[in-house]
Amino acid sequence: MRALPRWVVRGVDLVNRRGKAVGVRLVRYTGKSPHFIHPKHLIESPWHDWYVEHLRPSDVVLDVGCANGAHTLRAAARCKRIIGFDYDVSHLRVARSTAEAQRLANAHFFAWDVTRPYPFPDGTFDAALFLDVIEHLVPRVQVLREIHRVLRDDGRLLVSGPNRETSWRRRLREAGLFTFSDPDHKVEYTREEFLAELRAGGFEVEGDLMPVVYDTPWAGVIDAVGGLSLGLYARLSRWKREAALRAPDESTGFQAVALKANPP
Repeated sequence: MRALPRWVVRGVDLVNRRGKAVGVRLVRYTGKSPHFIHPKHLIESPWHDWYVEHLRPSDVVLDVGCANGAHTLRAAARCKRIIGFDYDVSHLRVARSTAEAQRLANAHFFAWDVTRPYPFPDGTFDAALFLDVIEHLVPRVQVLREIHRVLRDDGRLLVSGPNRETSWRRRLREAGLFTFSDPDHKVEYTREEFLAELRAGGFEVEGDLMPVVYDTPWAGVIDAVGGLSLGLYARLSRWKREAALRAPDESTGFQAVALKANPP
């Protein structure tokens, strides 16, 4: 890939990073949602809701770090019961009000620190969602082991995390710039590091790691577009998805179905 001047990379990076927040705010200001929410949750995007097909109607599910409940509520339509928890009470208010509006009586929420021991007996859940959360945590392996504890022996962990080895991340690194996709991230992974972290927590990935969407430096612009036009955003999102399927190493992150291995 041809090197770009550092000032060009810095400018593109600045636009990219601000675009996500702009898109989230525009979604509310333009009346697309009563809450601040990423436009990806307002369009049909099966690659973001990939976990749904791995849930069964009889499943009791835990959503670890559920935030505003966007994933929790998608899963609730598929499973018997789901419990989501998060430390952010303002996000939980959104989750509860949305569940009430959608009349989803099988979705429950409570405030809890993800890094503390969970108030559930061993083997309570059939599946756990751990979506775009692990990268925000310290410690991480201890959290994986706690999820391992509350899952049944045949339980499934549906987990995702960010990829730090795309071409755009390397270009940022070469320019001496901050490379993580979110300033709150404590870690981002290579493919091998992600698998190793899951193994340390007592899990083995079933099948291959799955891609998400292409890590374009213009992702923030696309997010901002989503705040104005969901139709155009949906088309651009499909392009990012198709590009990631063609070049999985350029995906923004990894998605995995992981099964309990030996006790950690």
